[in-house]
Amino acid sequence: MTTYVWDYLPEYEAERADILDAVQKVFASGRLVLGESVRGFEAEYAAYHGVGHCVGVDNGTNAVKLALEAVGVGRGDEVITVSNTAAPTVVAIDEVGATPVFVDVRAEDYLMDTTLVEAAITPRTKAILPVHLYGQCVDMAPLRRLADEHGLKIVEDCAQAHGARHNGELAGTMSDAAAFSFYPTKVLGAYGDGGAVITADAEADRALRRLRYYGMEQTYYVVATPGHNSRLDEVQAEILRRKLTRLDDYVEGRRRIARRYAEELGDLCGPGGLQLPSVTEGNEHVYYVYVVRHPRRDEIIQRLKDRHDISLNISYPWPVHTMTGFAHLGVAKGTLPVTEALAEQIFSLPMYPAMPEGLQDKVISALREVLREL
Repeated sequence: MTTYVWDYLPEYEAERADILDAVQKVFASGRLVLGESVRGFEAEYAAYHGVGHCVGVDNGTNAVKLALEAVGVGRGDEVITVSNTAAPTVVAIDEVGATPVFVDVRAEDYLMDTTLVEAAITPRTKAILPVHLYGQCVDMAPLRRLADEHGLKIVEDCAQAHGARHNGELAGTMSDAAAFSFYPTKVLGAYGDGGAVITADAEADRALRRLRYYGMEQTYYVVATPGHNSRLDEVQAEILRRKLTRLDDYVEGRRRIARRYAEELGDLCGPGGLQLPSVTEGNEHVYYVYVVRHPRRDEIIQRLKDRHDISLNISYPWPVHTMTGFAHLGVAKGTLPVTEALAEQIFSLPMYPAMPEGLQDKVISALREVLREL
């Protein structure tokens, strides 16, 4: 049986009764769109983060897109972000008509190098979009100072950081607006697509509610700027309400698996060899993915697949600026050396809270075998 980096079935077996009850509750409610479940989840997710507002949307990409629009980013603006991210981060910037401006990441934690941001600011810069990648947070204090000095907005991409903290502050609470994805693989995952934006700004909240519903504040009447059809589904919202009560348990489960990887693989680490995730000071990592690094990455992945039926993932093999779909940005290869080097070496080990211990044993044993042969 093939071992993959993620599998929802063990979790579903454990939570089946609650998940099916959530579906039944919605189907019996008489309201299938923007009803009690969406309103309840929005209130509970906002409360979890200690902020005033949460707006549920249909997916994480549109969460980023609507968050940008809600804080005033539009055509002709520039948004500073990273290329070491999932393409949807940059797709969202492109969809609002803005131009992504990339800065490199740090070799130790793969996160935005905040020391490079000030030099990237131009008269067209409207926002900074840090990505809390792989489960830990970007250092937000220098970004907040720059935003205040230059009159910029900050939108956090928290798709991979549900429950993560930086100096005690939850991901998503350190900006003007923050976007979350509830894609099934996420730390807080739905059984389909879903997303949300949280904010402390009442005006941004009103804008988000218009934007997700065509630009309407009342049925059939578009108030100002036309918006989108980006509503969180009632069924997914009710499932997320149930799973939100278990979010901290999911996080602890991921940390337990991460600790075991570190204990069992730590002796194989060293210069030119395997590198395990580094947790930045002040961060509380939630390990959305367990990303390791090795200069012979491709060979390792192939041997694990061929000999042990272990299929691993690379997050991400192609920096966004190297994709042909973003060639129009004119960002030359070599411009972001750390990002480009990482793309040749990083890969992810299986990570999900319900992963059976035996499967982790298999991965650890097989990886140790392959690494000893190199």
